[in-house]
Amino acid sequence: MGALVLAGLGSGVAFGDDEPQSDQLWIQAPYEQTVIVAPEGGAAQYRSLALGLYHDNAGFTVTGGRLTVDVSGLAGVAEVEWPDNCTPDDAGTVAVCDTGDVPTRYSAQVQLKVRAAAGAAVGAQGAIEYSATATGGPDGTLTAPEGSAETSVTVGSGPDLGVSAPQDVTGVAPGTGLTVPFSVTNTGNETAHGFSVQMWATYGLDVITRYPQCTYTGPEDGGEYTPTTYVTCTFDTDIAPGATVELPQPLQLAVTDRALFERFDYTVQPGGDATDLDSSDNGRAWHIDADNTADFAVRGTEVSGAEGDTVTAGFRFVNRGPAWVGNVASGDPVAVIDYYLPEGTTATSVPDTCHTAVTSGDDPTIGHYACTLPLWAKPDLKVDFPFRLRVDRVVPDATGSVTVHPHSDRSTTFDPNLRNNTAKVVLNPAD
Repeated sequence: MGALVLAGLGSGVAFGDDEPQSDQLWIQAPYEQTVIVAPEGGAAQYRSLALGLYHDNAGFTVTGGRLTVDVSGLAGVAEVEWPDNCTPDDAGTVAVCDTGDVPTRYSAQVQLKVRAAAGAAVGAQGAIEYSATATGGPDGTLTAPEGSAETSVTVGSGPDLGVSAPQDVTGVAPGTGLTVPFSVTNTGNETAHGFSVQMWATYGLDVITRYPQCTYTGPEDGGEYTPTTYVTCTFDTDIAPGATVELPQPLQLAVTDRALFERFDYTVQPGGDATDLDSSDNGRAWHIDADNTADFAVRGTEVSGAEGDTVTAGFRFVNRGPAWVGNVASGDPVAVIDYYLPEGTTATSVPDTCHTAVTSGDDPTIGHYACTLPLWAKPDLKVDFPFRLRVDRVVPDATGSVTVHPHSDRSTTFDPNLRNNTAKVVLNPAD
């Protein structure tokens, strides 16, 4: 999971006009690929190998991507079929592929087809090597690091189960029922004798369909990391090569009143001791965005104290719902809360999830702390932050401020009421 990045939550990172910027070109290629052994007296089936280029810095436009693919290491193991945007050499073993404009997020720009060579035995291995250049970046040309990508190709035999990618859905009303588009296809050359399924549903989803072949763990006792419904199943249905099967009945989910940014993950594996030939398509994540909101709020305090006293002057975070918010992909906190201490005070005891912070424009005489929440916040969640402050000097009506900055992997616009995102901590309020 991702580490906390405060830049998107108010701190920011800015480059000066005279500060040099950098960029880097990268090759995206599978680390390994299995091809199915050729049948005796026949040709093996091709399997697709998705390749692409991307770069780091969105501040630069990068064009003219050229990916060089060297398959000479596949001799006697596998053979390739080049797509139209690749130009191979006379030997057919090295090709330069035109990927066009280079994005900052990977997308498949080259679809290479690979199959086992006739006569190659199960277990035979070879390798595909890559290099790449593109136009753009701070120096006008970007080059991928040498040796940064390679694909090991192995000739194999066995079942190869996969599930099709679902289409993500948005704007779903709470209370809606959904049918998971769940089918399993065997693209291998051997029958899968049964298969197992694992499913994970985030807190805003209820798994309605119950199969006798499955066990279910509810979200309240489904693990310490996030509130998740976890399902494990074992089905004895055989899946022959080329066959597609479905579950015994359609798999139904309910989008609950607490739903917001939800995920339903599911994976399949062949039964018994069989090893799946290619696990890249065994699992899918279905994103389901509900038409819902979560109202994050903070509440301050008013306290009094004489010079030299130590007082409790903290604040409380509340998720007023109705939805929960969970950053199940990145693991980032769902909010960062800025607390500026009342004038004339020093913090002597700070909650474990808070640390000193510095933001451009801060008054160095005023203490500033940033406090983080867990990666999820259920409806009605209340979290207290009990700061202990020493009164160094009495300032009538000294007022500190508390501001919560919501954060979500999907969107930060889920909070409908920003007025209650800020509160005051007042020390020695004026009469």
